[in-house]
Amino acid sequence: MMIDRILLNGRIYTQTPDRPWATALAIRGERIAAVSSDDEIRALKGANTLVDNLEGRLVIPGLTDAHVHWSGYARSLQAVDLMNVKSMDEALARVAAKVKEIPPGEWVYGRGWRKDDLGSGEFPTAAHLDRVAPDHPVYLSARSGHAAWVNTKALQLAGLDAYRPNPPGGEIHRLPSGNPSGILLEDPAMDLVSAHILKPTAEQYAGWMRPAQEKTLRMGLTGIHDYDNPVCMEALQILREQGELKQRFVKQINDPFIQHAYELGVRSGFGDDWLRIGGLKIFADGALGPQTALMIEPYEGTRDQYGIAVTDKEEMYELVSQASARGLLSTIHAIGDRAVHDVLDVFETVRQEEAARGDQHVMLRHRIEHVQIIHPEDVPRLAALNVIASMQPIHATSDYQLADRYWGPRAEYSYAWRKQLEAGAVLAFGSDAPVEDIDPIAGIHAAVTRQRADGTPGPEGWYPQERLSLAEALAAYTMGAAFAAGLEDRLGQLAPGFLADLVVLDRDLFTIAPTEILEIQVLGTMVGGAWGFREF
Repeated sequence: MMIDRILLNGRIYTQTPDRPWATALAIRGERIAAVSSDDEIRALKGANTLVDNLEGRLVIPGLTDAHVHWSGYARSLQAVDLMNVKSMDEALARVAAKVKEIPPGEWVYGRGWRKDDLGSGEFPTAAHLDRVAPDHPVYLSARSGHAAWVNTKALQLAGLDAYRPNPPGGEIHRLPSGNPSGILLEDPAMDLVSAHILKPTAEQYAGWMRPAQEKTLRMGLTGIHDYDNPVCMEALQILREQGELKQRFVKQINDPFIQHAYELGVRSGFGDDWLRIGGLKIFADGALGPQTALMIEPYEGTRDQYGIAVTDKEEMYELVSQASARGLLSTIHAIGDRAVHDVLDVFETVRQEEAARGDQHVMLRHRIEHVQIIHPEDVPRLAALNVIASMQPIHATSDYQLADRYWGPRAEYSYAWRKQLEAGAVLAFGSDAPVEDIDPIAGIHAAVTRQRADGTPGPEGWYPQERLSLAEALAAYTMGAAFAAGLEDRLGQLAPGFLADLVVLDRDLFTIAPTEILEIQVLGTMVGGAWGFREF
């Protein structure tokens, strides 16, 4: 047996049921050839075999982020960063700094703000931005991605005034005068302004993706499930053609573009181990922050605020049914409990159609993205319908105060990973970057502790009954994500025949206190038998 590389003297968490721990493994090409003891693996060494001494360090399977807006994340590294600003003054200072770097008339683009971080708890206005950017159009995407804050120059370029009606599925926030306030809610309204921003080319995105890959390899990410528009797919193909694609990508197709996939005859799983098609992506509702997540009962403190149905139930069914008949799974953004309920109803009907066609042998791995709050009666339905719970642990710790404020006692059923796991659903974890921090270590910490980095809301975490064990959290970032992609026979475990995707850590996740997880450093990330990043 020709062995290209062996890793010795480690503490290797294989995540396989027959041999969960080992000290060494051998690699041939892109795949693992053997996993065993140091002596048995050392015996496989040939004249040209490379040897890496792990010096007792922990090795885990490669981590996959099951929900990323990859081109948005790559671009966000170049934009005005409004993540975690503490006041309106701080946000405006960051915009003002960018204004000084570019000529008048050019767009200022940024993202990451939340109204509750700006001081008053109210939405900001165009007038705030006009103070620091009177001569530049400004477009600032909210942290949720479901709202935009723009200035007067941007509103004028888009032709938005008191007489412009709200587009279907979106809202132009207004002042008492009826004029636009500078806040746009949901894509149909946001697009009225964003359509006037010069769109980056695929080549530009590819350029931004190179440092984004380097950054995320240093975090231990070997795989990404992407939810952005086709330009992201084009940029990924450019990287692939140039031999610069260093992580594995599953690309979802947003519903405005799905007809093109039908015309090409593309089905879920088309592609290879580096770049493959996932399925149809639909938005059922909005987000918690702007109170556009669709709810069964009104938001706390309101009588008639239920959120927004971005795609109504009948249209959603038509989209999912047609995609299923053409061999494409569906993955649906649903945050509010009403949205989750409606999506489950759609999947229930489509599962019946699949069964009538005799499709059980090619069971499409439909997904609900986020499942941020669920009605108690709907808890068991994901497992019953074989629908994957694609969730983001970091949302819980980031949003718990908003959830308590807007959902009140109902928050007991929000970010309910434990409930889904015990009901039998497959969990696939991610970050929703650039909405949240893409670092999977931060996600694992959130899943295990239900605490922020500063320890809030307390030593037991927020709704501590939903905490997961370390092994359960790792499984969601590895085996769960692999299953969602149809790659469970080659990813998610460190076993013979599996792809050699792994991560080396500076300390043992299984022996440190959960509160120390955030101190973990990634020392090496291997994808397909090659080190994408190594620092040991």
